[in-house]
Amino acid sequence: MSTRPISDHAMLSDCRSAALVTSDGSIDWLCLPRFDSPALFARLLDEDAGHWAVRPACPVEVERAYLGQSLVLETTFHGRDGTVVLRDALALGRGERGHALGVGSPGLLLREATCVGGRMTLEVEYAPRPEFGLVQPLMEQVSGGLVARGGANVLTLSVPVPLRVSGSTAYGTVTLEAGQRLGMALQASSGWAPDPPRRGQEGIHRRIADTLAGWRSWSRTHLGYRGPWEREVDRSGHVLRALTFAPTGAIVAAATTSLPESVGGERNWDYRYTWVRDTSFTLQALSTATCEVEEAEFFTFLARASATQLDQGADLQIMYGVGGERDLSERPLPHLTGWRDSAPVRVGNDAWRQRQIDVYGELLDAAALLHGDARRLDPLTRSFLVGVADMAARRWQEPDQGIWEVRGRGRHYLHSKLMCWVAMDRAVALAPILGVDGRVAAWKETGERIREAILTHGWNSEVGAFTQAFGSRDLDAAALMLPMVGFLPGDDPRVRATVDAVAERLTDERGLVHRYLAADGLAGDEGTFLLCTFWLAQAQAMAGRSGPARRTFETAASYANDVGLLAEEVDSVTGEPIGNFPQAFSHIGLINAAEAVRRAAR
Repeated sequence: MSTRPISDHAMLSDCRSAALVTSDGSIDWLCLPRFDSPALFARLLDEDAGHWAVRPACPVEVERAYLGQSLVLETTFHGRDGTVVLRDALALGRGERGHALGVGSPGLLLREATCVGGRMTLEVEYAPRPEFGLVQPLMEQVSGGLVARGGANVLTLSVPVPLRVSGSTAYGTVTLEAGQRLGMALQASSGWAPDPPRRGQEGIHRRIADTLAGWRSWSRTHLGYRGPWEREVDRSGHVLRALTFAPTGAIVAAATTSLPESVGGERNWDYRYTWVRDTSFTLQALSTATCEVEEAEFFTFLARASATQLDQGADLQIMYGVGGERDLSERPLPHLTGWRDSAPVRVGNDAWRQRQIDVYGELLDAAALLHGDARRLDPLTRSFLVGVADMAARRWQEPDQGIWEVRGRGRHYLHSKLMCWVAMDRAVALAPILGVDGRVAAWKETGERIREAILTHGWNSEVGAFTQAFGSRDLDAAALMLPMVGFLPGDDPRVRATVDAVAERLTDERGLVHRYLAADGLAGDEGTFLLCTFWLAQAQAMAGRSGPARRTFETAASYANDVGLLAEEVDSVTGEPIGNFPQAFSHIGLINAAEAVRRAAR
C-alpha cells in the first residue's frame, strides 16, 4: 500500500491531464492524455502500480516551489557535497500563450536536473505500469532512451544515460558536476500509432522554458484580485486553470481518484469529472481570481453537455466527463490496495445516476453571474435555460439526494429547495435576456411558495437554526449558503443563529467544519471539509463578524501544503489532509471567502 502523506505531492498540469510529484522527486501519479484516462503511474494508490523517481543518492534537505506564476515545479536538493535543482513540467503546446494554454498539449512529461554547486549522484528508477498497474510493459533499449510496450500504450522515455532493465523496471545512476544538467522526457501514444519521438537535451530544455513562458503569459492577464491573501488567491486561480480540460473548458473536481475521506474506509470516490453543482461557486471564484474567458468557457461546456436532457423530460444530470460524456459508470479496481489500505479503489462515479434538484439553481445562477456575457447567449442556450427554470418550478417539491450525494433514499433537503428558489429568482432577473417576460409572474409565484416552505419547514426553532432537511434536527454546513445566494441578508437573526450553530456544533477542536454529523448510510467517519470551513468564514463575514471570519479563513488556509495546494478534507484525529487532491472545491472556497472577508473589512 502507499503510505506517503497526500500533502507531500505537488501537481503538474498541461490543462488536459495531471501528474503528482513527491518531495523526493518521484512521479507517483500520471494520467495521459486526459485527467480521467487510466493512470500510467499509480503508486499513489498501490506501491506496485508504477512510478518514475529521480532522487539524490545521498541524504539531502529539500525545498520546492512553483517557478514564478506557473505550474513548472522546481525542487532543490541540498546535499553535503553539492546542490541539484530538479525542474518538472507537463509540456504545453509549443508557443501556446494566454488563453490558448492546453489547446495543443502533446502529453509530454519533462524533467531536468541541474547541478548548481559541487557534485551529486542521482538515482533514476523508471517503472511504468499502464492501466492502473495492470500492465507490466516490455522494455526495449534504443538509442537515446527506452521504449515500453504493453496494453494500449507505447511509452518513449528519452534519457541520455544508459539504464539497466530488469523486467519492467529500469534503473540507473548519474553524477552531475556544477554546471551540468540532465534532461529527460516521457511521452505516450496509442499502441497502434508510431512510437513517440526521442528528444535531445536542448529540445527538452527549450520545451520547459516554453512551458514556463506559457504559464507566465496566462498569469499576466489574470491578476484581478487585490487584497489580503493575494498569494493564496493567485495560487488557487492557477489550480483552477490547471484542473481545466482546455479543449472543452470543463473543470474537474480533483486530479485523483479514491483518496479517502476516512483512512481505511470505503468513502473513496473518483473526482476526475465535472459537476454541475459546482458551477456558480466556480464562476464566482473565476471572476475574482482569473477572468471572464474561463467563466464563459466553463458555462458553455455545461450548458451544451446538459441541453438535450430536458427536451426528453429527464432529470438534469449532475455531472459529466471532461468531454461531455454522460455514462460515468463506477467500477472497483480490486488489484489496487488503495492509499493506506483505503479500499475499494474506484474509477467512474455512480453519482451521475442521482437526482439532485439543486442543479437547476446552480445553472441559472451561473448564467446570471455572466453579467453582460449573458446577452450573447445563443438562442438554443436561452431556450435551454428557460427549460431549466420550468423544470425547477415543477420539481422543487420532490425529494432528492442533496448536495452531498447521499447514497440512500431521497429527502427534502434544505439546500436543494434553496437552489430551486435561486432558479426562480435568477430566471426572473434573466427574463428580458431570455425573451420570456410572459413567464415572470409564474416564476415569481413559485419562488414565493419555495421561500415560504423554507422559512416554515427549514427553520427549526428548537435547534435554533436552519437544518439539513425539512423537519430535521440535524445541522448541515450547506445552510450557510442562505445569505450567499441572497435568500436572506447576512445580518438576519436566523442567519446569524445558523452561522453560530455551525461554528459551535459542527466544528472540531481545530475550528474546521464538518459537512454534517448525521448518519448517511456509509461506514466510518469522514474528516472536516475545507470548503465548508471557507463557507463559514464567508458567512461570518456577511453576518458582520469580521474577526471570527478572518480567524476561520486563516485556519482553513493553513492546511495548504508547501506549494499552496489544498486537499478536500482534514482528518479530525490526526490533522492530516485527506481526500482527493488537489481539490478544486477547496480552492474555490478559499477564493470566494477571501473576497467576502476583504469586503467585510472594507
